[in-house]
Amino acid sequence: MRLDKYLKVSRLIKRRTVANEACDAGRVQLNDKVARASAEVKVGDTITIAFGDKETKVRVLMVKETVRKEETENMFEYI
Repeated sequence: MRLDKYLKVSRLIKRRTVANEACDAGRVQLNDKVARASAEVKVGDTITIAFGDKETKVRVLMVKETVRKEETENMFEYI
C-alpha cells in the first residue's frame, strides 16, 4: 500500500492530500529514510512523522485497504 494512503487509512494523518504534502516536504520517514508518498508500506516497517517540533514514531502491524474507525489502533503501535 502507498505510504500516503496508509497514513490516511490508519488515521495518523486526517486527509490523503495532507499526507501527500507532508511526504513532499520531507517530514515523513519510512525505516529512517525520507520517503515519498508513493513508497510501499509493509508490515514491520517504522514510520516517523514530524509535526512541528513533535515527532511521532510508529511500527506497522497491519496493512488493509479499508478499516473501520474502531480497528485503526490495531494497524500500528507507538514506539
